[in-house]
Amino acid sequence: MNLAVSADGKTSDVAGLPSGWTSRADHDRLLDLRATAGALLVGRRTLVADCMTLTCPGREIQPLRCVVAGSGEVPEYHPLFERAGGAIHWLVTGEPPSLVLRFPAEVTVHRGTLADFLTTIKTQLGVDHVHCEGGGTLIRMLAEMDAIDELHLTLAGHTLFGGQEAPTPTGSPSDYLPKSLEFRISRFEASPGTGECFMSYRRHAQ
Repeated sequence: MNLAVSADGKTSDVAGLPSGWTSRADHDRLLDLRATAGALLVGRRTLVADCMTLTCPGREIQPLRCVVAGSGEVPEYHPLFERAGGAIHWLVTGEPPSLVLRFPAEVTVHRGTLADFLTTIKTQLGVDHVHCEGGGTLIRMLAEMDAIDELHLTLAGHTLFGGQEAPTPTGSPSDYLPKSLEFRISRFEASPGTGECFMSYRRHAQ
């Protein structure tokens, strides 16, 4: 899992500001993390808001591009379908509307639960390392499944979003996880020049 949070623990403002508000160094770290994975995972709303292509520049073998959506709704145009990259796998967890038929032919559509999809990624697609880039709803689903092994976090001290309803890493700030998950810090890099601090945490099972 990789994400950035503001100094007040938000991943965006109330209006849903797209990514790009952190430094170039943070973006470069994101690409480095992508390059270690066999598949990239993102929620549909985050994919659309950030206009993501889920690619790794310069990498000969591109990771799979996996999107999780509550419905089959697909934007009429999105750069994901235009940019060359890994095979696209689209999970529909809810009732798919007729728009699901408008997927480009090269997209593999899956229907079912997120847990089943992760199993498919591992057992049928042969991927052991999945790199997730949000958003909050997907992160919360993974946290509730206790399916996060490693968390990479950029703390952006230069930004305060404010707003009681501004999203946190697991969605709504007032909706807590059913139980706490313990992680232990494995990397800490402060960058006063950018006003950011990059940290990595590994899941610690009790």
